[in-house]
Amino acid sequence: MIRRLKPADAKIIESILNKIPLFKKEDIKIAMELVDITASNPLQTDYNIFVYENNGAVIGYHCIGKRPLTDAVYDLYWIVTDPEHGKQGIGKSLLEHAEDFVLQSNGRWMLIETSSKESYSATRNFYMRNNFSIISEINDFYSKGERFLVFGKYFNNKNN
Repeated sequence: MIRRLKPADAKIIESILNKIPLFKKEDIKIAMELVDITASNPLQTDYNIFVYENNGAVIGYHCIGKRPLTDAVYDLYWIVTDPEHGKQGIGKSLLEHAEDFVLQSNGRWMLIETSSKESYSATRNFYMRNNFSIISEINDFYSKGERFLVFGKYFNNKNN
């Protein structure tokens, strides 16, 4: 089941993030800042965090929010699955939930930012398998030779 974040989920999410070798300490710090903002102020709407729960255990989450200064563009800030539960369709379920959130919010675009590093190839392939396209890239962004990639999906939403 996918549900909204509860304050008690924060430590579990931090534990999941720490299991993923791809994430540096700075990445985890930023992710946890968004979790803390959402957990401490559930009425704010900048960040919407939903967790994937199975048999009472949180094993993944996504964080999505409307991009400032836009009327209908949403950023998927984070989508994470506990590596112990990988390859079970949890990431796909979370991504579909995020897409439904965008559609229900009358969103037009969903954007996802990531790196061109080889270690992120599975992440990029996941987005492409789910009909996201690279819509922008900036060379030498994160470091020399590491591009900043923006994946996007356009929703032909009749309400906008």
